[in-house]
Amino acid sequence: MVATDKRFETPKKSESAKFNLATYLQERQPLCEQALDNSIPVVYPEKIYEAMRYSLLAGGKRLRPILCLATAEMIGGTIEMAMPTACAMEMIHTMSLIHDDLPAMDNDDYRRGKLTNHKVYGEDIAILAGDGLLALAFEYVAAQTPENIPRDRVLQVIIRLGKAVGAAGLVGGQVVDLESEGKSDISLETLNFIHNHKTAALLEAAVVCGGIIAGASAEDVQKLTRYSQNIGLAFQIIDDILDITATQEQLGKTAGKDLAAKKVTYPSLWGIEESRIKAQQLVTEACAELEPYGEKAAPLQALAHFITSRNH
Repeated sequence: MVATDKRFETPKKSESAKFNLATYLQERQPLCEQALDNSIPVVYPEKIYEAMRYSLLAGGKRLRPILCLATAEMIGGTIEMAMPTACAMEMIHTMSLIHDDLPAMDNDDYRRGKLTNHKVYGEDIAILAGDGLLALAFEYVAAQTPENIPRDRVLQVIIRLGKAVGAAGLVGGQVVDLESEGKSDISLETLNFIHNHKTAALLEAAVVCGGIIAGASAEDVQKLTRYSQNIGLAFQIIDDILDITATQEQLGKTAGKDLAAKKVTYPSLWGIEESRIKAQQLVTEACAELEPYGEKAAPLQALAHFITSRNH
């Protein structure tokens, strides 16, 4: 039995109602790792599959697939029905990291404590590895979701994935982020646009698609959307704080990149302490959206609190 870590507990009215996130993650992370490992066999041409696997299996918190699975279970679904969608989320997230680290983008040498993809395989293969993961994500949802799941649910997941990763989501946020580098007059509205698209869009897709594949109603989707948008913004605020306060060893990537690139961040606008307060407010609002689900919402509520207490 894992010792309880106070940071991983959702505040509850009674001790007996507390949820141990540390134990939950120890159960869920290996399931995700195994599914991801199985998703990409190495065949000819081996180099591209090895490059895709290198970044996909490089570790990480697996927050997006775990959010997807937790939501599906809260709505009444199963891990089995949601796992292909959960894997697709991590494939897309990994693609975004590979491309984000390229010299033409954020130009980073380390990710998750390891050399970035282009440092190992070269820029050409890194770009193609990201492309391969992006294409596989859609194929995987369509081909691997159990056949007993209504096809309209699968279609809705694919539509939301496309929107989350495209110009209306991650790509659009990245463009505005690049255009904003070195500018000191970036407004809070622009900063929110960047991160609602670049960071929160995929977190939102992970949560909402987990619900959709399990049969979420329109009302469920609205609650899940508000929950995930709030935790997505909180996640980015904490990321901005950690870029200032954490070490490279803690982050697994180069620290101080935002400052070096002269990026406007939430701490640069509000200060560190005010940023922490706003992140916590977002998490509180996120958890309130899930109150109607009772104890079934405990994993998602605990994950929301984890976002503001992490140190990497």
